[in-house]
Amino acid sequence: MVHMQHYFARELPAGLESLGDLALDLRWSWSHASDTLWKRIDQELWEATGNPWLILENTSRDHLEALARDNDFLDKLRGQVRARDESLNAPTWFSEQDDTRELDLVAYFSMEFGLSEALPIYSGGLGILAGDMLKTASDLGVPMVGVGLLYQQGYFRQMINVKGQQQAYFPYNNPAMLPVLPVRKSDGSWLHVNVEFPGRMLRLRCWEARVGRVRLLLLDANGMSNHPRDRGITGELYGGDEETRLQQEIVLGIGGWRMLDALGLTPTVSHLNEGHAAFAVLQRAAQCARQHDLDFITALQATRAGNLFTTHTPVVAAFDQFPSALIRKYFNSFAKQWMVDIEALLDLGRTHLGDERELFNMAFLALRASGAINGVSRLHGIVSRELFAPLFPRWPLAEIPVGHVTNGVHTPSWDSAEADDLWTKACGENRWISSLDGIEVAITTLDDTTLWDFRTRQRQRLISTVRVHAAHQRAGRAESERRIEECSLLFDPNALTLGFARRFTGYKRPNLLLVQPERLARLLCNQRHPVQLVLSGKAHPRDLDGQDMIRQWIEFIARADIQGRVVFIEDYDMAVASDLVQGVDAWINTPRRPWEASGTSGMKILVNGGLNISELDGWWAEAYSPEVGWALGDGNEHGIDPAWDFEEADALYQLLETSIVPEFYERNDDGIPSRWVSRVRASMARLTPAYSTNRMLREYVENYYLPRAEAFSRRIANNGRGACDLRKWSARVAAHWSAVRIGDLECQKQDNGMIANAQIFLDGLPPDDIAVELYADGIGANGASECYWMERVQTLAGAVNGFRYRVSLTTTRPSNDYTVRVRPAHPLAEVPLEEPHILWSR
Repeated sequence: MVHMQHYFARELPAGLESLGDLALDLRWSWSHASDTLWKRIDQELWEATGNPWLILENTSRDHLEALARDNDFLDKLRGQVRARDESLNAPTWFSEQDDTRELDLVAYFSMEFGLSEALPIYSGGLGILAGDMLKTASDLGVPMVGVGLLYQQGYFRQMINVKGQQQAYFPYNNPAMLPVLPVRKSDGSWLHVNVEFPGRMLRLRCWEARVGRVRLLLLDANGMSNHPRDRGITGELYGGDEETRLQQEIVLGIGGWRMLDALGLTPTVSHLNEGHAAFAVLQRAAQCARQHDLDFITALQATRAGNLFTTHTPVVAAFDQFPSALIRKYFNSFAKQWMVDIEALLDLGRTHLGDERELFNMAFLALRASGAINGVSRLHGIVSRELFAPLFPRWPLAEIPVGHVTNGVHTPSWDSAEADDLWTKACGENRWISSLDGIEVAITTLDDTTLWDFRTRQRQRLISTVRVHAAHQRAGRAESERRIEECSLLFDPNALTLGFARRFTGYKRPNLLLVQPERLARLLCNQRHPVQLVLSGKAHPRDLDGQDMIRQWIEFIARADIQGRVVFIEDYDMAVASDLVQGVDAWINTPRRPWEASGTSGMKILVNGGLNISELDGWWAEAYSPEVGWALGDGNEHGIDPAWDFEEADALYQLLETSIVPEFYERNDDGIPSRWVSRVRASMARLTPAYSTNRMLREYVENYYLPRAEAFSRRIANNGRGACDLRKWSARVAAHWSAVRIGDLECQKQDNGMIANAQIFLDGLPPDDIAVELYADGIGANGASECYWMERVQTLAGAVNGFRYRVSLTTTRPSNDYTVRVRPAHPLAEVPLEEPHILWSR
């Protein structure tokens, strides 16, 4: 058994020992009460890095000893330690729920985690969501452990040169300066796990970061015992070639599960945050097979019930896919070790079984080895059902087994100090760690003056920050003193301030506002109703089109007639995002529908009183109403169509010119824009709780984690008896399905409906292995389909395993609207996810 032990890099003076525990708990990234301690130790370094652990490692012994003699500092330290202990030991939402005994632990696998800029192992929305998930699990007391990678360089850092070109830099992440520690065995040695690579063994180091009640376990390959080519596997996030990406995903999935095993952790639910982590399901099955003396496929049948796959991808091309030969190269040894045919493993990632020409699709592997799949918004659930439909031939689109849980944001991580104070006064200190009851009503009681003063302070603070960023950027480009000093006059604290920040890539259309640059210039430079725009975002180093979009904005910003109206903030990260979402009046989002699976940047402004101007895509497609913001688009899909882009750009300009800008400047006698503030109130009250990770994680617990844990428990009980029964059932279905036949359907009218009878011939299948249903498509575009279970009422005379099935139903539809279908059925099975066979009478 491995035990967790902390070994500090330096000894702290007597009385300050608890500073190390506070610094290593990333709870400080959202609970800001301890900020005063870090500012007291080194305010300059705190403001530059936001990293308490770095501050402790860089503070002189003399200064620390002086603090150890400072009674005021010691009182504050003891108060913070006491508050942290009380918070972490208090009852939680999860601890107060009934019947959670089956859910021992959720293992949350993700390629990136965005917890703080102090731990730069994230690139964008996927990682931010993962970080917010762990923080919320800590708040709600959900038993969860994160599993990820510790990158030597992580995602790139950005600088814009004098020509407007993006420059990418990869500074080294020194683990000694990050809030992580090695995972130690009980004998004090560093825990390592091994993963077999072709012709060699990869030795992975294990690290831990603390996130309140939750642990984040990380792996890296940069140990001296590994070959130089392998030490770079965990170098860059989403870097390297195709083979490096595969290696990273093997490390995350197989290495990650082995790390959990080495620590004695036995998750009942494995949550895959995207297909990157899908190899974890294979290692989980292998471990289950060993523990319960099962063959690999039966063990996979057992463990898949406890796996949840969350897809964030809106297009097939975005799924990670690898050539079969490359998978074969890396998995031949695993297949032998797990005593499973390599072809069986390859088929888990293919549409057409046995097709060597097909690329191995990580999302298909995740789907085929999970008990449930979900998209990240209602619209994305619909899109995902279309993407995965080829794996379920002849099944109605509405029954493709993909649900949805709309993303949210960890509200305490993204609210400003002013917002925190406002919400605390209105809703209490514990508002985000319980069921959210009453929050909407409490916020609606805030008066116009309070809300407008709050929004004005937010905007002023952002403008101060923008000025500092702009001056720093100009100094970094060696611009003149005059140009640097001009930054102190950037932006008007009373002007409408818009924000746009995200990855610069084609489908997000970051240059939609530049379609008519002269019109944009007139909008910005209106003397009576000025508008100012703050931009930020990175383009992937290999995305030349995205980099060109940044250059176009830099050229526009350089125009003499709009000086001081638009600022581009370099090196978009969590700190920059936090400044922007807290201060802007409105947030612009212009993705090409339906390519924004969810989007969370616009959710971050809600708690801070900002409004959304967004395409009807992702979360905004379900959140929008005229009272809370503004919508772009017609709710339809138009593909890559320059003419439509021009039309939507025109609509955006018109919306700004005729609605948004006038509403912001339409003031009452007290100088308050009443209609604008009314929107702010409605947006804060209705949307903030609805699009928080508090709501999101509770949905995961209630709709996925608890059912998955219970299903896994049923399958694994009695050494996997349920899984063995399922395996036999599946084999029977495969052996006999081609001979199953549907005979005549006879319908007899009766009062208010009809009686339907069908003859079904099952070859060698027992009747309990299938379900017979009467089905009718929905009427109209939004009509729901009808499906009625038919009862077996008679054995057919003279037939071998033939039966008559019957159903009586109330309907006004004609009988020829209905057809009979036969599908596999088993009390433990998820159909069609696990058994996609289906037979129709026509």
